Amino acid sequence: LGDTIDWAIVAIGAIMVALVFLNVLLHLVNKDLAWLTELGELLMVWVTFLGGAAAARRGAHMAITEFIDQLGAKRRIADLLITAASALVLLLLAWYGGVITLAGWSNRLTVLDWPMSLQYLALPVGALATLVYVVWDGVQIARGKTRQERFGV
Repeated sequence: LGDTIDWAIVAIGAIMVALVFLNVLLHLVNKDLAWLTELGELLMVWVTFLGGAAAARRGAHMAITEFIDQLGAKRRIADLLITAASALVLLLLAWYGGVITLAGWSNRLTVLDWPMSLQYLALPVGALATLVYVVWDGVQIARGKTRQERFGV
């Protein structure tokens, strides 16, 4: 799953670079292809949510740990509670994302005329992918592994 997400992010990023470059070239000759902008926006949404999963895989999400670092032996319990809260939020995002995705199939993107739900779908997919890594991290925490052992940082 991790490598697939990473390669999807790389591919989407490359496509976005090409789209922006093409759009800049077209603007130099006073031309415009509106679908380039709309496709770029759709891809930006996807790369954002997939990037969240990629960051979770690496333990790269921002964390303020000044308080939790002072807990000593109780840190593991706090880490588990934080992980459980994160998992709950991700489940809610996935559920809500599924609801809006299903509700939005009749809405269309303005220029591409694709279902708006193709954009919305990034939310439940990204939330569920991130959830996989958060749950796995919780398992590792429960087994007593430190952050250094889990992520090498």
